[in-house]
Amino acid sequence: MSPRHSAAEARRTRERIIERSVDVASIEGLEGLTIGRLALDLGISKSGLLGHFGTKEALQLAALGRAAVIFNHEVWRPAADATPGLSRLRAVCDAWISYLEREVFPGGCLFVSSTFEYDGRSGPVRALLRRQFQAWEHRLTAEVRRAVADGDLPPDTDAAQLVFELYGVMMSLNHTIQLHGNGRSPARARAAVDRLLAAG
Repeated sequence: MSPRHSAAEARRTRERIIERSVDVASIEGLEGLTIGRLALDLGISKSGLLGHFGTKEALQLAALGRAAVIFNHEVWRPAADATPGLSRLRAVCDAWISYLEREVFPGGCLFVSSTFEYDGRSGPVRALLRRQFQAWEHRLTAEVRRAVADGDLPPDTDAAQLVFELYGVMMSLNHTIQLHGNGRSPARARAAVDRLLAAG
């Protein structure tokens, strides 16, 4: 096998590992990403898997990185062309609810489950989660402030509070879908978002 083909095969194998890691982590948590489990699932040796990532932590970070790409594709990209401010904020929330409703990750939102798993810990995985959440909060806050500046939300709107409450809606939606299998939850989430984003 030529070096070029060997490198391409290595990239494909790495992609397969990351894709499987995201699915497993969404169901069993990031701690469920064991080298032995993934090697068995993918039909490769433990040493072969370790050759791509070296440590379980590196694998967890790679899974979170891929999950962020998926989330961006599912939630931000569909709303990106909407008019900045309230229109885009509504479009983001619609896409966010759809992403949870369609269970893009087989075990629900990986970021929600990972936050519960790592919120009391320290280290690189928690640090990456914090950066990812902060980046998303920054995007949402910018849209809220634009909506206020445009007069589409009340002038006394507390942007940080509104974003906090929108997060609460989405985390509750994820919870009720995953734990209770409640088919009415997306409609409740949409009603909550409509109330929160009412122009007043």
